[in-house]
Amino acid sequence: MKLARLIITLFYLQLSIVVFSQSANTTTPSTEFIQSYNKAIGVKLYPGAITYKQFFRANKAVEGVGFISKDGFQLTILNEKYTSFENTENLSWYVGYGGHMALWNEEWKKSNPMHNSGIAVGVDGILGLDYKIKGTPLNVSVDWQPSFNFVGGSYFESGWGGIGARYTF
Repeated sequence: MKLARLIITLFYLQLSIVVFSQSANTTTPSTEFIQSYNKAIGVKLYPGAITYKQFFRANKAVEGVGFISKDGFQLTILNEKYTSFENTENLSWYVGYGGHMALWNEEWKKSNPMHNSGIAVGVDGILGLDYKIKGTPLNVSVDWQPSFNFVGGSYFESGWGGIGARYTF
């Protein structure tokens, strides 16, 4: 139990450092970068998540993703860099990195016998496409989010990611 508290404390300390370091450099996205929103909240399909994204520089954003399933949940924080495609409007690709912490229930441990812990902590990467629908407050994305767990068992996950739909403001 003490180990779980230590892991959770370290995870939230890391999250605080990322958020505060980014907020110290807060600027409004410039018009040179074709990203037409500053913040977005929505859902991501597969396995099912709530997502919040905020731009802190013209082409950099921090995204929090809360994956929810019948087996537990995973919280992921990602630092993302966006690049526009030439001659396109509101379409960009992004790449980034971050970390995650997951808490899984007994059912998850039964279907994953190699992982005897209900806690997973690790690092994530992300690669995706982002499109802001012109004339609406909607944004859609598709991405791939591989991860490597180093607490709760060392293993590689390649199946995270999905299609996102967000309300922008």
